[in-house]
Amino acid sequence: MQVASIKPELRQQIVNTIKMLAVDAIEKAKSGHPGAPMGCADMAFVLWTQFLRFDPDNPDWPNRDRFILSNGHGSMLLYALLHLAGYDLDMDQIQSFRQWGSRTPGHPEYGHTPGVEVTTGPLGQGIAHAVGMAAAAEMLAARVNTSDFQPVDHYIYGICGDGDLMEGVVAEAAALAGQWKLGRLIFLYDDNEISIEGNTDIAFREDVAKRFESYGWHVDRCDGHDHLAIAAAIERAQAVKDKPSLIICRTVLAHGAPNKAGKAVAHGAPLGPEEVRLTKEALGWPQEPAFYVPDEVRAFFAELKAEKQAEARRWQERFDAWRKAHPDKAQLWDQHKNLMVPADLDVQLVEAAKSDKPLATRKYSEMVIQRAAALVPSLVGGSADLAESNLTTIKGGGDIGPEGRIDEYVFSWTGRNFHFGVREHAMGAIVNGVVLYGGFRAFGATFLVFSDYMRPPIRLAALMQVPSIFVFTHDSFFLGEDGPTHQPVEHLWSLRMIPHVTLFRPADGLETAMAWAYALMEAKEPTILALTRQAVPLLSRPTGFEIRDVWKGGYVLSDAENPVATLIATGSEVGLAVEAQKLLAQQGIHVRVVSMPSVELFLRQPREYREQVLVGRLAAIEAGRTDGWYQIIGRDGLAIGHEDFGASAPAAVLAEKFGFTPAQVAARVAEWLAG
Repeated sequence: MQVASIKPELRQQIVNTIKMLAVDAIEKAKSGHPGAPMGCADMAFVLWTQFLRFDPDNPDWPNRDRFILSNGHGSMLLYALLHLAGYDLDMDQIQSFRQWGSRTPGHPEYGHTPGVEVTTGPLGQGIAHAVGMAAAAEMLAARVNTSDFQPVDHYIYGICGDGDLMEGVVAEAAALAGQWKLGRLIFLYDDNEISIEGNTDIAFREDVAKRFESYGWHVDRCDGHDHLAIAAAIERAQAVKDKPSLIICRTVLAHGAPNKAGKAVAHGAPLGPEEVRLTKEALGWPQEPAFYVPDEVRAFFAELKAEKQAEARRWQERFDAWRKAHPDKAQLWDQHKNLMVPADLDVQLVEAAKSDKPLATRKYSEMVIQRAAALVPSLVGGSADLAESNLTTIKGGGDIGPEGRIDEYVFSWTGRNFHFGVREHAMGAIVNGVVLYGGFRAFGATFLVFSDYMRPPIRLAALMQVPSIFVFTHDSFFLGEDGPTHQPVEHLWSLRMIPHVTLFRPADGLETAMAWAYALMEAKEPTILALTRQAVPLLSRPTGFEIRDVWKGGYVLSDAENPVATLIATGSEVGLAVEAQKLLAQQGIHVRVVSMPSVELFLRQPREYREQVLVGRLAAIEAGRTDGWYQIIGRDGLAIGHEDFGASAPAAVLAEKFGFTPAQVAARVAEWLAG
């Protein structure tokens, strides 16, 4: 529906409805951010009316345009639009903004509210995740689109604010978006020159246009309250196929509020009863009832919904015909959209990880990735400029990006290897965006210590419960000579403490394979793999062991007759525990060794199973901080770890200095048991 065809009076009435639904909801909640919804209402109205393709009754329609509200504190803007457009978000939900049990939380939450494509609120994350979505759209389009029909033919739109553009993650992600020439990506920038502390000049004076032009973006400007100017700017952006677009929309915060428009006070607090009264008076809006929606506005959105759904039906008809005409492409579509994997993927990955000599778990992971890539077409991934160290390259998979060649790298959107550069933060968000878009299982890799750079997108993946995969190598002080700047100490437990994260620290090839199998076959939430730089010993398993015992999180690896204690270990320390077990046996001390590749999965097992596995007194061995182990071993348990930073020295020297030789571990266990 062309906004130019809508009478100006009706356009203003629609915009005022959006504004006042937001204002009334925030006023009733006695908390919220009215400034952004009021300032962005005009641009959002134009975008949703004339450009955005969606089906409120089918929010997951594959060819919908995605809309991301990166400045998520303005959530009532999105909720008002979803409600008016006919999504399953009734007036009771609008009136329950920010209340317990409502579907209208303070910031948009993916999976909680229909029509919300990504959880936003931490500024900058919406833009960065949108870059991942736009990249995924290009990848899927390159695989399935044909000359007679393009199943993937849509845009990734968003609105962002000053705070978004201040965040470092946006610099990282925007640079990649320009590098990748993501023409499907169009953001409208709410340039209101106000932040919480006041005028943005106090901390944000850069030339945003020149900055984004230097990234390779198409940059345009318009009056953010002029509907026809906004529409023209979006049309110009759509015409630029080889660049992402940033439309700088000059706006007024809390536009329409007589005394608080353009002032920081309107950013993060209700307008207050008197200012609400004056705003309604200034807009010619009824003072009562609150949450008023004129009949003309209801009728307009009913017509708009019918128009949008008719477009979706036309796409579906052409899609059905396309499936019949291109069964090979249809099969590929299904493989991607359904994230299909072989039923025996775990068995095949274990076979791929077999070796007759000790290898690092990062090396086992490399072997597994090659087999997984051959069996799972949807698997893609990359590294933050550490592929040679993380060993995460899909060999022969090609490189992801617009057609071209740089040295030995051959780029196309059918490629499978991302090159993120040294941009861990953006990498995490882009991986999430690819997964959220659908059709791909994506991983991102770096050193475990640098997970610090990407904690926000890891946390968002967990909050959204999306199955992103994060591969972190060089997982302990055993990486050696690079020293404490690169040696993780606190990281394993800090990641395990994030709700809805499953972390694997595998001890050998079999556990590494099963960690990957879990991520690809079972995970409904993010999976983290913590992998070694150094080789780990070959391990033998007892009779009756089944490979899916690894998915129980912990299992008996090496038993003893009438054990007096259990040594729990993870990763590279499992082999150490087995050697210590042998030394203790020579002293007549019989202990059991339990490998615990995933603490989270173990703690989800029935109590009966956990008590069968952990017998006698309990000790835990892991090359890092020990704080979290006491929930398993109890206050009287023994935790052998390393509580301080590491040091620069060969791994063997560090093992001796930090008490991680078999003899040292055996001595500590014996002393503890004797105490």
